Parts: sequence; structure tokens; C-alpha cells
Amino acid sequence: MIRVLLADDQALIRSGIRALLDAEDDITVVAEATDGNEAVALATRHRPDVVLMDVQMPRLDGIEATRRIVADPLLPDVQVVMLTNYGVDEYVWGALRAGACGFVLKDTEPADLLHALHVAVDGDALLSPALTRRLISEFVARPQATRPDTEAVQRLTNREREVVALVATGMSNDEIAAQMVISPMTAKTHVSRAMTKIGARDRAGLVVFAFQTGLATAND
Repeated sequence: MIRVLLADDQALIRSGIRALLDAEDDITVVAEATDGNEAVALATRHRPDVVLMDVQMPRLDGIEATRRIVADPLLPDVQVVMLTNYGVDEYVWGALRAGACGFVLKDTEPADLLHALHVAVDGDALLSPALTRRLISEFVARPQATRPDTEAVQRLTNREREVVALVATGMSNDEIAAQMVISPMTAKTHVSRAMTKIGARDRAGLVVFAFQTGLATAND
């Protein structure tokens, strides 16, 4: 059972998402928050598997709320998926830097939202490949992008570097396994070891790392 905390200041949005999730046999909504402060407090109280977090909320915005949840040592397994109206923009980068594992648009198809929840819990793909490509394009277009962190890259084996680059394209572990002709379990192991070595909490951290260090480029 996937336990979800909804955080959005718009009651209509919350009720619509809740109705969708309540219809699923393997998902339950454990609480609803109307601002970032409530989201942090309710995450601490209920320890959900996933927080669906609106970006813009009163009192405390979703990005800062995400940062506090991710930084809490008592909540190591709570994944945050951001809800946004804005697509790929500065909000998204702020959310990923804060530790969100991914994001979905509020007008996304219901099936895609349900898929995002399962993805977050499984810790597999970060985003859909199409959305990841948009994210990549925005990132590499920025003039401040990126000086390779040679020391961090050197901690990775050649195989791990290859895996990190493939994660940055939006591939799942199964897709990485097929690409590299290895087992899915081996792919998962490489991903986990890479995250440990660079201090990434999740695959979102690997994606940001890949483009900051030059392991992946927009043309990959």
C-alpha cells in the first residue's frame, strides 16, 4: 500500500487528486496539508511513502517544505513529488536541488500521476524520457552550467559513470540493463553505488550530477 500525503492550498485540486487516489486499491491518502508548514508537520507525524507537494503555497512554499522533509533524518524514506502548473522552469530546478525525486504537471493524465507515485516508491526512473529531455535542454542552455567535479567523478568506476549517464536520459533500471547487456539487479546495484559515492539521495540527484559534471550532455 502506497501512503500519500497531499499538500496543496487549493481545496479543489486536493479533492480531485484524492478522489483519483482513493479509487486505487494500492494507494491511500493519509493526510492533506494546505501549506508548507502543515506538509512538514504531517510528514513527520504520518511518515508517508510519497508527498505530492504543490510548489507555491502560503506560509511556506513547497520547495522549502521539501528541503526540510528531505533533510529530516527521521524521514529517510519519504519521497517528494512536486506538483506544478509551470512545466520545466526555475521552480523545477529548485525542487530537484531541494531533494524532490521528480515532478508532475497538474494537468497531467490520471494514469501518469498514478505512474509517478509508483515510480517514486520504487526509486526507479526519475521522469518520463520526454520530460527529462526538456529538463536537460533547459539545464545545458544556462550560461552558468557547469564545471566538472573531477574528484567526485573519479570516485565512480567506468561502469558506474556509464550508468549515471543513462539515468540522466530517463532510463529505468530495466532499460539500462538492456542497453548495457547486464541484469536488472546489476544495473540497480550500479545505480545504488553511484548514489552512495556522490552522496545523492535519489535518481534526481544523479541526473543533476551527470549534467553538472559533463557525464551526460543534451546530445546523448
